[in-house]
Amino acid sequence: MTTVPKFFNTAGPIKPDIHYCVDPLTRFNLPEIESLIDQQKYFILHAPRQTGKTSCMLALRDYLNRQGRYIAVYANVEGGQASRNHVEEVVQGVSAAIRSEVSLLIGEELSDRLYQTSIEKEPVPRMLTGYLERLCTALERPLILIIDEIDALVGDSLVSVLRQIRSGYDKRPAAFPQSIILCGVRDVRDYRIVLSNQDIITGGSAFNIKAESLRLGNFSKEEIHALYLQHTQATGQVFDETCFPLVWEATEGQPWLVNALGYEVTQRMVENRDRTIRIIPEMMYRAQENLIYRRETHIDILIDKLREERVRRVISPILAGDTAADESLMPQDDVQYVVDLGLITLDKPRRIANGIYKEIIPRELTWTTQDGLLQQAAWYMNSDNSINMEKLLLDFQQFFRQNADAWIERFDYKESGPQLLLQAFLQRVINGGGYIDREYGLGRGRTDLLIRKPLTDGYGGPIQYIVLEMKIKRASVPKTIALGLEQITEYMDKAAPDAEGHFILFNRDKSATWSKKIWHRKENYQGRTITVWGM
Repeated sequence: MTTVPKFFNTAGPIKPDIHYCVDPLTRFNLPEIESLIDQQKYFILHAPRQTGKTSCMLALRDYLNRQGRYIAVYANVEGGQASRNHVEEVVQGVSAAIRSEVSLLIGEELSDRLYQTSIEKEPVPRMLTGYLERLCTALERPLILIIDEIDALVGDSLVSVLRQIRSGYDKRPAAFPQSIILCGVRDVRDYRIVLSNQDIITGGSAFNIKAESLRLGNFSKEEIHALYLQHTQATGQVFDETCFPLVWEATEGQPWLVNALGYEVTQRMVENRDRTIRIIPEMMYRAQENLIYRRETHIDILIDKLREERVRRVISPILAGDTAADESLMPQDDVQYVVDLGLITLDKPRRIANGIYKEIIPRELTWTTQDGLLQQAAWYMNSDNSINMEKLLLDFQQFFRQNADAWIERFDYKESGPQLLLQAFLQRVINGGGYIDREYGLGRGRTDLLIRKPLTDGYGGPIQYIVLEMKIKRASVPKTIALGLEQITEYMDKAAPDAEGHFILFNRDKSATWSKKIWHRKENYQGRTITVWGM
């Protein structure tokens, strides 16, 4: 039989025989989970989408079954999402999903008989409870039930499933599962369930027997290194060590992003299928851009969430770097929801979770704006293929003066409108010929951009570095500029010794005339020449 070469996995649970992978059983605290199971606890394991929950739960199921003390069953109930508030369909579907998996362990005849008896004899509010009671009574060993995608269920259906699981809790382990693990994107306590009569209840009240809530984390730096080294060991193709800080900054260990970058740079970039080619940082940058431009499913899911009002309330002040935003006044349910989606971290200050998301979010929020702009890259290129930033920003000043109010009004994220509009303008010019790295966070009071423009085709040539810092005027102009010059100089020193610097100050005071808002001048600060722009 021909051996299939291994590759980085970007779709579905891992298969160790064909995928490079981090051992799923090392991604959570296995002794803690075994202890909770031994104590007959019901608990939650949650993590953002495409983090590896399913792979970990399947590995846990197989591990427990190998131990021989329990019968462990994994059931995915995502299919119930389509039935929404049709409670009978959902409850029967959840029971069927469990029956299907149980059949593989105890035989189809017994599994089907127990299921059919429950469907025929039990009313809907007891259908799942009755089936689990019959099943556990018939099994030789205690049942460990892993229910995946539980938060795909909604409304009355989700409440019915949670309450039916809760109702049999006192019969465990002889006549009900010894332990149930609910897996989803969010902790059950964060569910706000809207019933068909428009009443709202929380997941915590419907499932008040939860003992613990465990969160599956991202890969560590060491795990990323070990994962990529599997490719090197299998093919001989080497990742330059300077790639790894870049991969970490781009992904911060988000498993799908880590694997997608690895797959992009080793498989989709056709020239790199020659395994004698060494993978270098410039290739990783291009791989990152390719992922963003293609808007893979993972990225589409992220984009869809940006349209939700509770996401906007949390993300918008971060994009604006709003120093006036009081974190304590933000609805904590909204904040936790956005954290559970994997969009932000709770670092101080709060920030977007990783470099790729920092790129995706402003690009998506300005996608239609970019399409509506006339600017072409060729208008702003010097003879050496570098960007003429002074010409570009002079044009943007005029564009901003004529169009700012109308264009910003189109944005859902109006609080960060000036910064987003400039980023749309830049993206329109730089697309395909350079890269923008973005830094913003709640309370920073600024948005920093680093533009890297390769001056030649291919890898290893000279690169133009341009640092832009954007601020909304909230104090006096001299004070704001003084602080801005200090901050941008620090960023320029970090970026490159010959980085070009531009400080942009947006004045949103409606009483000020445009003749007072629009200006620019050169400033010398600590041996650097920085162009300061008023808008």
